[in-house]
Amino acid sequence: MVSGNHFKTITNALVQNITPSSLPDATKPQPVHRLDFATTGLLLVGKTSSSIRALNKQFENKTIKKTYVAITIGDMTNTEGIITSDVDDKSSQSKYKVEETVLSQRFGKLNLVHLEPLTGRRHQLRIHLSEMGNPILGDKDYGIENLILNGKGMYLHACSLDFTHPFTNEKASLKSELPERFKKIFSSI
Repeated sequence: MVSGNHFKTITNALVQNITPSSLPDATKPQPVHRLDFATTGLLLVGKTSSSIRALNKQFENKTIKKTYVAITIGDMTNTEGIITSDVDDKSSQSKYKVEETVLSQRFGKLNLVHLEPLTGRRHQLRIHLSEMGNPILGDKDYGIENLILNGKGMYLHACSLDFTHPFTNEKASLKSELPERFKKIFSSI
């Protein structure tokens, strides 16, 4: 987990695993956004009070672009678009584009989908894909009951972050390679 009332969280592990800042406003490193529990990939962390404020402001102003890759179940007849619906009684939007589809004996079809949340609601991407009838492979909360993968995890990966560096004001782009388990299903990646 990224944070919360648990001992084993990323927030608690950061102090032992990140070199502290030498700047005067150095603080305990902390994530400036969240990832759902079973989501893999990039997490942006601030190490000074001013950088945390600046990055939070970028999220608030929607100037940080987050991109995810998911493997979804079922036939996705529309290969790209914008999903709009209410999540937690708030308007939410996610862009999606199907990159590749493979046939699966157990699941019918599996799709490699690029996703960009345009808003930041809790479980937004998972809910949107489930509402389309194409839940994320391994999603125990929003998946199809008889199609849950036990022990394999959820196939949702935060693969890129584009933002303005809080000190240099230069554009920064971080990328994370897809996990091997994605590559086992889609050999072209």
